[in-house]
Amino acid sequence: MRRGAERTGEVTQSGVREDGKRQNVRHEPDPDEERPTPSDRPSDGDDDAPAGDAGTPEAEGLPSASTPDTEGPSATSTSTPDAESLPTGSASTPDAEGPSTTSTPGPDSPPSTKEPDSPGRDDAAGGDGGAGGRTRGGPAPRRRRLLKWSALLLAVLILGTAGAGYLYYRHLNGNIKKDALNLGDSKVAAPTPNAAGQTPLNILLIGSDARDSKENQKLGGARETFGATPLADVQMLLHLSADRTNMSVISMPRDTLVKIPKCTDPDDGKVYEATQGRTMTNQSLGHGGPGCAVATWQELTGIHIDHFIMVDFAGVVSMADAVGGVPVCVDANIHSRTSDGKGSGLKLEKGTSYIQGEQALQWLRTRYGFEDGSDLARAKAQHMYMNAMVRQLRDNMTLSSPNKLRRLAEEATRAMTVDPGLDTVKKLYDLSDELRKVEPKRITMTTMPNRYVGARVEPTEDAEQLFRLVREDIALDGKDKARKPAAEQGSTDPAAADDEIAVQVRNGTRTDTLAAARGRAGTVAGLLKEEGFTQAVADTTGSWSEDRTVVRYPSADLEGDAQRLAKVLGVSLSSVQRSTDVSGITLVVGADWREGADYKAPEENDKTPKSAEALNGADDKACMHVSPAFVWD
Repeated sequence: MRRGAERTGEVTQSGVREDGKRQNVRHEPDPDEERPTPSDRPSDGDDDAPAGDAGTPEAEGLPSASTPDTEGPSATSTSTPDAESLPTGSASTPDAEGPSTTSTPGPDSPPSTKEPDSPGRDDAAGGDGGAGGRTRGGPAPRRRRLLKWSALLLAVLILGTAGAGYLYYRHLNGNIKKDALNLGDSKVAAPTPNAAGQTPLNILLIGSDARDSKENQKLGGARETFGATPLADVQMLLHLSADRTNMSVISMPRDTLVKIPKCTDPDDGKVYEATQGRTMTNQSLGHGGPGCAVATWQELTGIHIDHFIMVDFAGVVSMADAVGGVPVCVDANIHSRTSDGKGSGLKLEKGTSYIQGEQALQWLRTRYGFEDGSDLARAKAQHMYMNAMVRQLRDNMTLSSPNKLRRLAEEATRAMTVDPGLDTVKKLYDLSDELRKVEPKRITMTTMPNRYVGARVEPTEDAEQLFRLVREDIALDGKDKARKPAAEQGSTDPAAADDEIAVQVRNGTRTDTLAAARGRAGTVAGLLKEEGFTQAVADTTGSWSEDRTVVRYPSADLEGDAQRLAKVLGVSLSSVQRSTDVSGITLVVGADWREGADYKAPEENDKTPKSAEALNGADDKACMHVSPAFVWD
């Protein structure tokens, strides 16, 4: 009996001064600045109101495991923490899951030779997204309880330097909130281990714009949206290579047009059907939770996602205070405020400033004043901040104080919503241990290549190139050792007979500079019939554009058929993609096959596209360009 082709969803104070350098401006500004009502919110309205002043709370302490000072006892001591700590047990009786305070490496310690538990393959805990849904454990959150995305990497790095007694460890675990990993019906297969048995890690970092508390409302503005469905307004995919030598980060603009797949809320079972047509990617968070953002990313990119970490407004203030500031640079005096009151309120002098607290949040949210005023410029500023934070931690090591470490551990654990695979300090420690293996010079920050569609953007052909590099674990900095061509892995799903495989053929030969080649879908459909695919038909109902010829299929039971079609045509298996954009086997004839009967696959290009605007993690000279309209004297 013929296999079906059902469509399925799938599865994110000034300081030292120095002159900066001017950045080139590429993108046009987003004209849609008004935040809509809570019932219909395609944009974030994040700059509409100035953020309020946020004080600095006193935080409990946690002794350092390797860098004691006069502020607290050494973590190697078996005595209990000082009086500022929450109640703890003996340091020699850690939880079965947690690291001992006598063996936890400090910030200056080399990686342990002991093999950590893998944080990337906890399938039973959260790999299928079906474990338990969201839980809310631990003490009630403090005024500054959550951590914005930009402090995420800081959090996982710092958690690895903090030791704790049994009760305090349990307390920190109770702070962490969790949610299901993947709310979609379908999954993307995990990557095949390399020759050494290593696999990469892919983590979706989500920044929610939730105005679900007085603190978040005060910091985020847009009071009319208090309590409304949150949006995933920052989405970054962090890829840690299998050999742990390099890290790549891809930011997706919040207004990227995508198809959100069918998602099911794990708390109440509510089903959110797949969107009809494309919608802004930041709306995926409102379709059941962060697991739908994961499903949306997997659907778009074909990249298997192992974990997510979600944070929101208030935590970045307290976390930036805790680390003592992060250096950022602007090439002119900037004040992000328009005549009608919009803007983040950021005000800095030209050169380098160390920002912290609320000012750090302003930097991360600034659009008005940076380059062309778009989300793309904001993403660049976020990359600069994230890189600077990592360098600050690794180079200056300002966190040797036990009180600072305790405070960071407390704030970080209160800040996060994670999948079940990261829901304990032990698991976060293991992840931080993996991340610390990468030097800043091997970290590459990028933005998904895109083009404008009205006021929104969509991925370009270069975006697929970027996604492919991540799928194939190719370093975006181009510093990988020469690799032998990998053998293509065929599907275990057997193909039907050629004359039983229904194929739709689309003309995707249109480019930014060339019109579509006339009649190409009909011509290629005819060629397929001659090859024995008698059910091939031309689809002339729409207009498509593909840089390379691709074969798409909607569900796992059609994978073998799709690969059979690709083999007959000579299309690389890397161009056979699972997608709910199609309802059956679909061949999109790309701009690389505008004429002729025989398809010649182009040579693989493993270079990061220039349109991704890559920023190296060790670049401490990067400086944001200030729009002249926002310069003050």
